Amino acid sequence: TMDNDLDQAKGRIKQAAGDLTDNDKLKNEGKTDEKAGKVKEFLEDAKDKAEDWVDKGRERLNKN
Repeated sequence: TMDNDLDQAKGRIKQAAGDLTDNDKLKNEGKTDEKAGKVKEFLEDAKDKAEDWVDKGRERLNKN
């Protein structure tokens, strides 16, 4: 989603700013933000796939 993309972008920006200013704390915060966005995206995709799988199973059961 857009929120996940924003988290990832914010993380990349923080990492770049940390690199430019030699600020390790800012770089680490950026890495954490970027990874959080990726994890959220992965979990949302997994949830969507599970819901699709359940819906297909229901459709098959209703046909019989």
